[in-house]
Amino acid sequence: MVEKGRLYMGECQMTFVPGVPSWATLLTGDLDVATRFYGPLLGWRFEAGPDRWGPYVRAMAGDTAVAGLSAAARHTELPNAWTTYFGTRNADETANGVRERGGTVAIGPLDFDAGRLALAADPAGANFGLWECRESTVAASRQPVGTGAPVWVELRTRDAFDAARFYGDLFGWYSEADGSPYDVRWEDERVVLSVDERDAVGLYGGAIEAAADPQVRPRWNVHFQVPSVEEAVETAKKLGGQVESQAERTAHGPVAELRDPEGTLFHIIGAVT
Repeated sequence: MVEKGRLYMGECQMTFVPGVPSWATLLTGDLDVATRFYGPLLGWRFEAGPDRWGPYVRAMAGDTAVAGLSAAARHTELPNAWTTYFGTRNADETANGVRERGGTVAIGPLDFDAGRLALAADPAGANFGLWECRESTVAASRQPVGTGAPVWVELRTRDAFDAARFYGDLFGWYSEADGSPYDVRWEDERVVLSVDERDAVGLYGGAIEAAADPQVRPRWNVHFQVPSVEEAVETAKKLGGQVESQAERTAHGPVAELRDPEGTLFHIIGAVT
């Protein structure tokens, strides 16, 4: 976890909470181009990971893995995109829950060294992943991570309340059990999920095109933390990125919308003040 009021996403953590964003992966057609862009922009270094779907690296912020980058888009028909993974204790049960609630499961669940994953879509067509971390791989300790960490994800969809029902029922956000870590509220024109009093997820409704492109239709947007949004925007332009929207003040900090050199959409967010 990072900064007050935010939840840190990491592959396998002692602080693992089911139903909360736990990992983000980029599908790219050119891994070299992606690492040359995101490394300087977000302060990442890279370590080789499993190559089941082609070359794959873990993005490291300090000694902590914060995201994955895969060249799978080069060898498949999958488009370039960032995918948000939600943690689960049982990927098979959660995948069945997706189908029961009108969503689809395109891939998996599949076994990997560190756990099991599946790729799914909600009833509106927004893609997301499921990640079941093996207990034996959960990190013994975690240092707080700031710069470069994915700290906020936001769903852009047609009906935020329909989405809240789907994800809330699927992941148990509305549990009334004693000690439940979840809190769901309406704030700043969106549904917001907090976990242990740290904001983690936003669901924002509005007119969204029903397109095949996952960066146009309803989608999950990943936000990476940077010390200065304005400076990061200038760095992104120098590295070959594009600016979709300049820094804008929001209830969760300053945010800018960018595209990497291959056109993949992502967001940067400033530190909470």
